[in-house]
Amino acid sequence: MKDKAKAISFTLIVLMSTLACSSQSQAVGGIDASKPMTAEQAYQGLGYAPEPRSVDEVALPEVEVIHLAEVSDANTFNRNLKKPKGRNLPPPEDGVHDPANEATHVLQSPQEAYKGLPTTDFGNYVDWVKAIDEGKLKPRWDRVDPDAEPFVMDLDIVRPVKASVPDVVFPHRQHTEWLFCSNCHPAIFIPQKGANQINMSAILLGQKCGVCHGKVSFPITTLTCRKCHSKPKPDDWKPPLSEATLKNPWK
Repeated sequence: MKDKAKAISFTLIVLMSTLACSSQSQAVGGIDASKPMTAEQAYQGLGYAPEPRSVDEVALPEVEVIHLAEVSDANTFNRNLKKPKGRNLPPPEDGVHDPANEATHVLQSPQEAYKGLPTTDFGNYVDWVKAIDEGKLKPRWDRVDPDAEPFVMDLDIVRPVKASVPDVVFPHRQHTEWLFCSNCHPAIFIPQKGANQINMSAILLGQKCGVCHGKVSFPITTLTCRKCHSKPKPDDWKPPLSEATLKNPWK
């Protein structure tokens, strides 16, 4: 009987303790534990409440910023192969002259200026070298003295090409009938054998020969290849072998 009475007493004590804790948790601070707490309820007992801040003032985690390089169109490949908008357009419409400049509108239209000159199939469709040879054009050599004679150098320079295309022939005569030596040397071309590395990529990007060709002289197109590549390879020509091939020839 004593053991049974102890067990009943222990059960009653545990039950009463559970009821007391439950009622106390619901009554503390007047907060119902079964519901989520508000900000005011959470700050009770601290004696103060933090000042609320706007979203803009809240510190955000640092984000890695990726800076992209600005790409200019100065070296867009290939400026010389852009299809022209038209054939010998008036200066205000040709994309070269400034249409906002009043002097641009005073310039003569190319279609009027080129009348009577020998034609060709590319560029501005005028064969300028032929026009000089036929006497239809007489470039003025000196700005002040109209009787000054040009210094013409009749010298062809052959530049061998490693590829199977014909070698390049540079004619000084056709150039020096228009230009001074200082127009090209030494800023564009160093007057020394083997000192100038010339390739089509540089020319098409406006360097070396491309300083003039494609702007004020015939452009680089499939129609003009043989204007420069004019010397055929000899009959016994063979492609040059690279150093690697020479050291380890294929068998």
